[in-house]
Amino acid sequence: MKLPTRVQIVDVGPRDGLQNEKQPVPAEIKIGLVQRLQEAGLKEIEVTSFVSPKWVPQMADNAEVMRGIRRLPGVRYSALAPNMKGLEAALAAPREQWPDEIVVFGAASEAFSQKNINCSIAESIERFAPVAEAARARGIAVRGAMSCTVGCPYEGDIAPEKVGYLAKLMKDIGVQRVDVADTIGVGTPLKVQRAIEATLAHYGIDGISGHFHDTYGQAIANTLAALELGVWNFQSSVAGLGGCPYAKGATGNVATEDVVYMLHGMGIDTGIDLDKLIDAGVYISDALGRKTGSRVATAVLNKR
Repeated sequence: MKLPTRVQIVDVGPRDGLQNEKQPVPAEIKIGLVQRLQEAGLKEIEVTSFVSPKWVPQMADNAEVMRGIRRLPGVRYSALAPNMKGLEAALAAPREQWPDEIVVFGAASEAFSQKNINCSIAESIERFAPVAEAARARGIAVRGAMSCTVGCPYEGDIAPEKVGYLAKLMKDIGVQRVDVADTIGVGTPLKVQRAIEATLAHYGIDGISGHFHDTYGQAIANTLAALELGVWNFQSSVAGLGGCPYAKGATGNVATEDVVYMLHGMGIDTGIDLDKLIDAGVYISDALGRKTGSRVATAVLNKR
């Protein structure tokens, strides 16, 4: 078993982590979080979402946040833009404020697709096709988030063939890399490996990310299972922020601090300063008025 020697982490805290917060989070706090994450060494940050403020009011300040972040060379800033209206909003700003990558999303579960975006999987991909084409024509990378790849709140277990079907649809419309996401956190290592293997039929290992929620405490184990297959890109959320509005009981993404601690303990380089990362988690947790959801951060803070 040859594990990657280096892992790149996409911190999704500013977007996926904050989007479901009931309390409004000011733009300056979001900008401050992005600033602290990149100072900690993060090279990929999911900043915001260009979706209807009616559906996701927390992201109504998307243009303000994109305008306010101080970009560092070598850092990729991504934003969700699931339809042409969203992409047009992202591109309405001066070019230097455009996202480096846009994210579209589809589900491996038909029931989840209907509940989440009111259309079938195939219809959702049809919507994303012009978005992907227009983004790539402007030199913007395109990533596809594949949700519910191991389990769905409505359908239960998801067969690997369904994951492969979604990955092929994503590939066909020009999506350059995909996230194998355990949206509701029910996955276990072998199930996760089967979902990744189904994706590998359509994408090389460099085009696959792991995205695991920790609802059942399996996210770290699932990260290790993905590492064993050679996956070297993972998404996580500082302080364990986030959840899923359409998946009752689903807790947040795995905490970036916890993933980094495991990787460093295995001798795998991330380029991230764990202490600065913990400080970023404290910053956003304080702003939200609660304690960090990271076990590693809690342990370290107890010793400080």
